[in-house]
Amino acid sequence: MTHPVTSLVIETDSPEQTEAVGNRLGTLLEPGDVVTLSGELGGGKTCFVRGVVATLAPASKDLVASPTFAILNEYPGQPAVLHYDCYRLRGSDDAVELGFEEQLSGNAVCLIEWPERIAAILPDDRLEVLFEYSDETRRCITFSPHGCRGIKMVEQLATTGDFCKKSLSEEHCSDI
Repeated sequence: MTHPVTSLVIETDSPEQTEAVGNRLGTLLEPGDVVTLSGELGGGKTCFVRGVVATLAPASKDLVASPTFAILNEYPGQPAVLHYDCYRLRGSDDAVELGFEEQLSGNAVCLIEWPERIAAILPDDRLEVLFEYSDETRRCITFSPHGCRGIKMVEQLATTGDFCKKSLSEEHCSDI
């Protein structure tokens, strides 16, 4: 009997492994997908985004940086990748004024840091990714799906890759 995946945790030991997880997710992303990125400063979000961009917009991989001051970095590709940092926004109204709603329903892949600031306009169908420190170098990356597309991405991640994975209900982390 197959049980649906509700969440998936992948543990990484280095920035390179975190980037590789982003690269793997990049192979699964489709135009219009929305992925939210939450976690502490230095938690691995930019490394993860670099991996996604390496897959979808390889010419831009070395240009990946946190868009804290720019609010949005766009990486041309097939599909394009829009990387938002909503920290400086006061709320969803600011995002609407900047045209985020149209972009979120467009054909680009949208990666959004500080998503709680624009929660009112986030689509119901999305993938939430949380980055947490396990120790100085180790990270736990939790993937929580919302909607059918989010579930499909998590199920695909759970069955592929050479990463140390565990579901939230498992007691230990075993290689898959």
